[in-house]
This record gives sequence, structure tokens and C-alpha cells, in this order.
Amino acid sequence: MKIMVVCGNGLGSSFIMELNVKKALKELGKTAEVGHTDLTSAKSEQADIFIGAADIMSQLDDGNRTIVNLENMMSIPEIKSKLEPHLV
Repeated sequence: MKIMVVCGNGLGSSFIMELNVKKALKELGKTAEVGHTDLTSAKSEQADIFIGAADIMSQLDDGNRTIVNLENMMSIPEIKSKLEPHLV
């Protein structure tokens, strides 16, 4: 499974979110490949799940991607609760 963390510029905030997604996965006892990118590049990326701030993720939602919207990018409990239903 591949999870792509998305932010507007693909710099600091997506890297911090990537670390938090990895922590959340570890707490859930799950493993996945996790990367981060900017919104423009994400449109051509292949991943099982795209996760990021709710205000930009609608721009990625084409009806074919699994999108996870976060209200608080730093909240590991929120990341866990929103990711868990999508993990196998």
C-alpha cells in the first residue's frame, strides 16, 4: 500500500504530515509506503490513498482516488481515525 501526503507546495508541512502518518500507522500496527508531494505533482502520482488538508484535497478528488481530508494535520488521533477505514 502506498500513501501520498499532499500539501500546497510539497515542502515542510507535507514532510511533517508524512512523519505523523508514519507514527499513526505504527500505532495502528500497519505498514505502508509513505511519501509526500505538492498538489500539482500529486495529480500525476499513483497511490492507494492521498491524504492532506481538507482545503486543498478537493482539487485532487476526481472520483477515482481515495482521498482522506484532514482538519488538523498535526493530530495523530485524527489521522488514525480517518486512515484506519482505508487500511487492509
